[in-house]
Amino acid sequence: MSDPLPALSPDELRRYARHLSIPEFGIDAQRRLKAGGVLCIGAGGLGSPIAMYLAAAGLGRIGLVDADVVDVSNLQRQILHGTADVGRPKLESARDRLHQINPHVQIDLHRTVFTGENAMAMAADYDVIIDGTDNFPTRYLSNDVAVFLKKPNVYGSILRFEGQCSVFAPHLGGPCYRCMAPQPPAPGLVPSCAEGGVLGVLPGLIGTMQATEAIKLITGIGQPLVGRLLHVDTLSMKFRTFNLRRDPECPVCGDQPTITEPIDYQGFCGLPSQNQPTMSSPTTPDVPAITVKDLQAMQANGETFFLLDVREPYEFEIARIPGSTLIPLGQLAERLDEVPQDQKVVIHCRSGMRSAKALGLLQQEGYKDLWNVTGGILAWSDEVDSTVPTY
Repeated sequence: MSDPLPALSPDELRRYARHLSIPEFGIDAQRRLKAGGVLCIGAGGLGSPIAMYLAAAGLGRIGLVDADVVDVSNLQRQILHGTADVGRPKLESARDRLHQINPHVQIDLHRTVFTGENAMAMAADYDVIIDGTDNFPTRYLSNDVAVFLKKPNVYGSILRFEGQCSVFAPHLGGPCYRCMAPQPPAPGLVPSCAEGGVLGVLPGLIGTMQATEAIKLITGIGQPLVGRLLHVDTLSMKFRTFNLRRDPECPVCGDQPTITEPIDYQGFCGLPSQNQPTMSSPTTPDVPAITVKDLQAMQANGETFFLLDVREPYEFEIARIPGSTLIPLGQLAERLDEVPQDQKVVIHCRSGMRSAKALGLLQQEGYKDLWNVTGGILAWSDEVDSTVPTY
């Protein structure tokens, strides 16, 4: 029978010499790596080290999914991109950097959002799916698609100083992501990296772990993190491993699954579904809302109202809407005496989620004339005043 694995060129033999000299790796593992393909969802903080190390290692094919452009606030951690790339599509910047690292690697660019409509077809041609995003709809979608296609899903998440990594693969005897987290948190409860912040080196640490797991899965070496969750706290530099079990009643990977195809993941996570009109950032449907254009008109007309900013002080230093008063969401309950009850209160944050929570808190305290600014200061910068920095 003919050998199905691709041969290594003389240049590749020299390039991967340090792999080939490892007895547990060797030329067969390198050829399996060259024959393999990984779909990496996201070309940001996690996607950068994932893609760079997989390219350097000699993976044959990398698919990158991202619809964003490079922003200056990305550069602190998204090492695929440089200062000269600000304003470019992330995929273009990533492609150029990866080809500099290794011209032998095929780079597939998917400049789109990973959705229930395109995910199955997009992931079908790859051996491993890696989730490099920081939002829950994509997290559940990538998990379900991996289960449906019987492909390993290499999971990673980061926030502030802590991160975690695992491999979800029911077809290999482990659990899926839903076994660990059957339900998503309420919208706005868990901050994104943009809202909560992240130590710049943390995605490098977790993303490198994800790349390592992908290499092990494709080459067949070692013991992947199937059925285990690795947690790291960089402040104490402590690593802990937790055992995970498959849930026989899981709706996706259980004994009698009830979800057998992609669903509305936005709706599942409490956000407006993808077939509904979307705004810069969704808010809870029953929250009274105004647009940034409405807010601009209110200011221009000299209307009396209290403009409340519930972001963190560091965010206020980066960008602010004129006339706003800063009371961080975490301090609002203790500083209610600073919020007038005898006039209209307009609330904003970065994108509209934390301000919606603040509005609900004020409603519980008896405030009446409350309005949430849809899209927050990001929408203000985009639609009203482009000199206000985004972050």
